[in-house]
Amino acid sequence: MTAPRPPHFLFINYEYPPVGGGGGNATQQIGRALVKRGAKVTVLTAAQGSLPRRENDRGVQVYRIWAARRRQDRCSIAEMLVFMIHALLTAPGLARQVKANAALVFFGLPTGPIGWWLKQRLGLPYIVSLQGGDVPGFMGEEMAFYHRISGPTITGVWRAAHAVVANSNGLASLARHHAPAIDIDMIPAGADLDAVAPPTVPTLEGPLRLLFVGRLVNQKGIDVLFRALATMKDHTDWTLTIAGEGSLKDELALAAHRLRLADRIVFRGWLERDHLPAVYEQADVFVLPSRDEGMPNAMLEAMAAGLPVIGSKVAGVDEVVIDGETGFLVSPEDADALAHALRIVIEDRDRAFELGQASRKRAEQRYSWTFAAESYLSLLCDAANIEEPDEDERGKT
Repeated sequence: MTAPRPPHFLFINYEYPPVGGGGGNATQQIGRALVKRGAKVTVLTAAQGSLPRRENDRGVQVYRIWAARRRQDRCSIAEMLVFMIHALLTAPGLARQVKANAALVFFGLPTGPIGWWLKQRLGLPYIVSLQGGDVPGFMGEEMAFYHRISGPTITGVWRAAHAVVANSNGLASLARHHAPAIDIDMIPAGADLDAVAPPTVPTLEGPLRLLFVGRLVNQKGIDVLFRALATMKDHTDWTLTIAGEGSLKDELALAAHRLRLADRIVFRGWLERDHLPAVYEQADVFVLPSRDEGMPNAMLEAMAAGLPVIGSKVAGVDEVVIDGETGFLVSPEDADALAHALRIVIEDRDRAFELGQASRKRAEQRYSWTFAAESYLSLLCDAANIEEPDEDERGKT
């Protein structure tokens, strides 16, 4: 008797590691987990620099197409549009070639219309995975014009999808506000629990090592963190490592000098994902003073590394961090409250360690990529009207 053909899913995202941030990481981790689960996964993404146009990433087949992308850490709207146009031309042929059963598109824009086009051309069902900036209302006035002109397109893409999934409850609520008639599911982002080992003892000697990982943009509130640290002249036993690139890097470097913090702040720049586990292992506390968030991968990775999180009380953070148990939550823009939370962990290293251990436990219980992948597998198989791969077929594809 011939074994059934394993399901084959086409993932579409303009970012895929080492290019991009959290959305690209989600694409990679979910793809790898589905391959382990017995499915086949092909990813259509943007080329950049000298990255190979075809690649096998732990069983995930990656196809990179020209998209005029210049940088790994950021993408302009023009570059997104180039990717969308090229992918609209490329995706139908690739879907036929791999005999895809369904598509999973990350971000409603610029990738959502590609899923819509596949459905029109081939009848291929698709699922939209919302990541943050692709949801109208996210980042308020900063994204208002972009969302105003793209809102009708976003709604049409969501309406034609088999399912629309947000990566946090807060983002799902925002999406429902934009399109009340459309059902919005929620599957949380995850962390690779095996990539980094949590600490086994507290750091009692030397400065407390604070860490921020993310894009250096207004959304992340690093200026608020600097204002908080500037009030802590009596506390000299801390350092801050900033891993990331962005439009505010030069401005933040100047602010660090102006506030006389530069000797304790290190800008590491953009780091490829393989280098991040060591950065988490060399930290004691993760700080995320964001003004808006979806479900930040860096926060979940920090929790997996056993770090307490001091974050803003915003959607996507406050549903993950338990105030006083796995870290502390403060109001966005409140530098004094942020400084108070930082003083607690600086002055009580044992407390910081206990918070970090609880943070790791919470990540293990609720935020693994395996859990997210299983949830997406069920949706994709339902969209394609096929059976999920048998548990015994794990890794055989």
